[in-house]
Amino acid sequence: MFRDRFGKVIYVGKARDLRRRLGNYFQPSRKRTGDAKLRSLINSISEWSYTVVKSEDEALLLESQLIKSYAPHYNILMRDDKRYLLLKVDLNEKFPTISLARLKKPDNARYYGPFPHGTALKTTREFLLSHFGLRGCKSSEPDMETRKHCLKKLVKDCCAPCTGNVSPEEYRERLNNALAVLDGDIAPIKAAIREKMLNAAKESKFEVAARYRDAAANIEAVFGRHNRTFQNPSLPDQLMPPGEAGIYALSQRLGLKSMPRKIICFDISNILGTLAVASMVTFTDGRPDRQAYRRFRIKTVTQSNDFAMMYEAVSRHFGRLLAEKRPLPDLLMADGGKGQLSSTLDALISVNCPPLPVIALAERNEEIYIPGRSDPIVLDRHDPALRLLQSVRDEAHRFAITYHRKLREKRIQTSLLDDIAGVGDIRKRQLLRAFGSLKSLARADAAEISLRVPGIGRNVAQKIVDVLQNIGN
Repeated sequence: MFRDRFGKVIYVGKARDLRRRLGNYFQPSRKRTGDAKLRSLINSISEWSYTVVKSEDEALLLESQLIKSYAPHYNILMRDDKRYLLLKVDLNEKFPTISLARLKKPDNARYYGPFPHGTALKTTREFLLSHFGLRGCKSSEPDMETRKHCLKKLVKDCCAPCTGNVSPEEYRERLNNALAVLDGDIAPIKAAIREKMLNAAKESKFEVAARYRDAAANIEAVFGRHNRTFQNPSLPDQLMPPGEAGIYALSQRLGLKSMPRKIICFDISNILGTLAVASMVTFTDGRPDRQAYRRFRIKTVTQSNDFAMMYEAVSRHFGRLLAEKRPLPDLLMADGGKGQLSSTLDALISVNCPPLPVIALAERNEEIYIPGRSDPIVLDRHDPALRLLQSVRDEAHRFAITYHRKLREKRIQTSLLDDIAGVGDIRKRQLLRAFGSLKSLARADAAEISLRVPGIGRNVAQKIVDVLQNIGN
C-alpha cells in the first residue's frame, strides 16, 4: 500500500516478488520515461507498507478488500461494488442445496469462501450438484408443481426430492458427502472422477473424459488443501492501516486499558544549555496531528540539564491543560530513558494531573521504560508498536531540532548587525522590516540599502554590505 504525505492510501497492488515490483517504481528512469499517471503516483508516494499472505488467491482477496475499503486514487480496476462469490448451504431447509451468494448474512447458514475464481466456482458447483444428485431449484421445499418447471428431470442428475423418491434422511446423506468436499476432503471425489475419466477414455469418449479432467482440476483449485483457509477468512491485521495496527499492538504490548488513540511526546533540544527548547508533537489515530503541535522556550533552566528542562515543559503544558479542562492524552511519551521518565512523572505530580499511561523511549537500543519496572521492554524492530513509537519520537525530535535551529540562526544573523558601527536596535529593525531577512539584505548593494531604509547613508550602507557579503554563500 502506497500512502501520500497525508497518510491517505493512494495505491494498492500485489506481486509474487515484492522486491522486484517495488524496484520498478523507484528506478530513477521511471520519473523520466513513465507515463503521466505513473510519474504522478511516484511523486505522491510518502510511505509504503506490505502484508505477506499465504497464496495467490488470498492476495487477490486482500487486494480487493483493500481497494474497496480505501478506493485508492491510482487504482483503476476493481473499484465497483462487485464482491467475490461465496457458497451458501442453509441447513435449516428441509432439502438444503449449494447456492451462490455475494454477502455473508447473519442467517445461521453455512458459508464457504469467498472464492476469487468465479467461473471455476460456478462450474464446480454445477458438477457437485449433479454428482451428488442435489436439487438445483430455488424452492426450499420442492413439490410436483416445482418439477413442472425443472430441467434437471430431463438429464436425470437430481435425486428429485420433489417426487418423494428420496427421504429427507437420504437427501442429508448426499448433502453431507458434498459438504465434506467443501470442507477440503476431496480425495474420494477425485478418485471417483478419475475412474469415470479413464472409463470414458477407454470408450473413446474423449470429450466426456476432458470434462471429467477439468472437473477434477477445478475441485482441486477451489477446494484443495491450499485454499481451505477461505472457509473462514480472517484478515483483520492486514486490513488495518499501519497506524491502526500500531495502536492495537501498542495497547497489547503495554497492557493499556484503552486504545492509545491520542499520543503526545516531548523532546528537548539545546547546545550546552543555550537556546534550550522543548517540542511536543501529537499523533491521533497513528497519524501526525500537526495543529496540536507545541514548542516551548525553556525559561527556568540555564544550564545543560535535560531532566529539568523536561520537567518544565511537561508541567507547563499539563498545567495549562488542567486549567482549561481540556482532555488528556491516552499516552504520554518522553524521548529518553529513566531520567526523562522520572522528570515527566514528577512534573505530572506537581500539577496534580490524574493518572495516565506514561513511558520513555531510549534511542540507543529502542528500550521502552515504564513506571514501576526496573527493566525496560525491548520489542522486535519490526513490531508495529515499536514502529509507531519510533515515528512519534522521530517527529518530536525533528520538530525540536527545527525550532532550535531557527532560533540559533536568528541569533547568529542578528548578532552580525550588532557588530556594525552605526546600526543600533532601531535601524536593525528597519533593515529587517525592509528586506525581510539578512539573506535578502546581503544581496542588496549600498545604493539600494540607503534608498529603501531612510536615515542610513552610503557609508553605513557600505559597511553593512562589507559585513554581509558572504552570508548568502
